[in-house]
Amino acid sequence: MSDTPKNPFAEMMAQAQEMAKAFNPALESFSPKGFEALWPTMPKELMEMSFGKGLNEKGLDAKTRLLLALAGFTMLGAQNETQIRMTVRHALTAGATEDEIAETIAQMTMFAGIPSMTRAMEFAREVFAENETKGQDT
Repeated sequence: MSDTPKNPFAEMMAQAQEMAKAFNPALESFSPKGFEALWPTMPKELMEMSFGKGLNEKGLDAKTRLLLALAGFTMLGAQNETQIRMTVRHALTAGATEDEIAETIAQMTMFAGIPSMTRAMEFAREVFAENETKGQDT
């Protein structure tokens, strides 16, 4: 028996990897970036059910909830690269404008600092550029 305590997070991640392999062996090496490439946005109906008024009819709409999530991810910093890009995509799908997204991120300067805001804005601009490219392809 070892006196060194086990890292519960590491154990949880190892267990999650084993579960993922049991469901689908291709998920053996799961990564957030891989998931983002596989499923860059969820269908609007699922998004509204999950983030919209599905639980609280008089609550916030999906767009507002996603802008709030984006603010939180901005405050958490650059380690949320995938989450920020996916949330920007979802916010656009939910009806947010690029200006609303940029303002949401900019508002976090006071709470998260300029480096976090700048990095989140870079991720948002990547998504905006993706959308421009897709718009030109059609």
